[in-house]
Amino acid sequence: MKLGMAGWLLGSAIACAQTQPKFEVASIKPSNSADHRLLYNIQPGGRITVANFTLKRLIQQAYGIKDFQISGGPGWIGSDPFDISAKPEIATTNYEQIKLMLQSLLAERFRLVMRHDTREMPVYALVVDKNGPKFKEATESGPGMTIVRRGRLIAHTTDMPALADDLSNFLGRVVVDRTALSGTYDVKLEWQPDENQVAMFQAMGVPEGFGAPPPDGHGPSLFAALPEQLGLKLESQKGPVEIFMIEGVERPSEN
Repeated sequence: MKLGMAGWLLGSAIACAQTQPKFEVASIKPSNSADHRLLYNIQPGGRITVANFTLKRLIQQAYGIKDFQISGGPGWIGSDPFDISAKPEIATTNYEQIKLMLQSLLAERFRLVMRHDTREMPVYALVVDKNGPKFKEATESGPGMTIVRRGRLIAHTTDMPALADDLSNFLGRVVVDRTALSGTYDVKLEWQPDENQVAMFQAMGVPEGFGAPPPDGHGPSLFAALPEQLGLKLESQKGPVEIFMIEGVERPSEN
C-alpha cells in the first residue's frame, strides 16, 4: 500500500486497538548489568527476553526500520538501555505477530507516539557490476542465516533484497535491490570498516574478534570490496524513504 506524504500517526491509538495483539505480562527495567552485550531472544510460544536495548533499538525491532529512519525524541531513547521480559496472551511463533505485540508494548508502557512520513532522500542502488556476479546460488533450501562481524558478512541462502537490507545497516542509508537476481545465494564479504561503520557496528552490538579487519588497516572499503568480491556495486540515487518522527514518549514504569 502506497503511503502519502502527509503521513499518519502511529502509537497509542493504533497499538491499543482491539485487533492489535498484546503481551499478557511484561517486565521492563533499566539495565544495570556490567555485561553490555545485546540480547533479543524469542522463545517457544512467543515469549521474548531483551537485554541492553535502548528504546530506539526497540523501535527498530518493532517496526522493522533502521536507526537513520527515526527522527526526534529526547536523548535518552538512544542512550539508556532496558531489559524486558514479556509473555504473549496467546502462544505464537509468528514473528510478525510478535512485532505487533512489541509495538503495543511501546505504546502502552513508553507512551510512544510516532508520525510516519515518506521523503525523497539519497539512497544506494545495489546493481550487478559489468563483469557479472562472483557468487554462486545456494545449494541448500530453507531459511537463510547471516553472520555479521566487524568487517565481515557471511550469508547462507540469502536473496538480494535481504543482502541490500544488511548493507543498509553499515551505510546509514537505504539500499535498494536493483540487481534483477531472483535466486538465493551464498555470499561472503570482507572489508575495512571506516570510522562511521565502526560506530555502527558498536551501536549494533556486533563483537570484535572473529572477522575483524587486519590491524594494518589496509583492507578494501565496502564500496571497493563489493565489486572485487561479489561482482556487485553501489550507485547513488534518490528515492522514497520512510521516516518515523517521535511526537511523544515517556520513560516507562518498571512494572
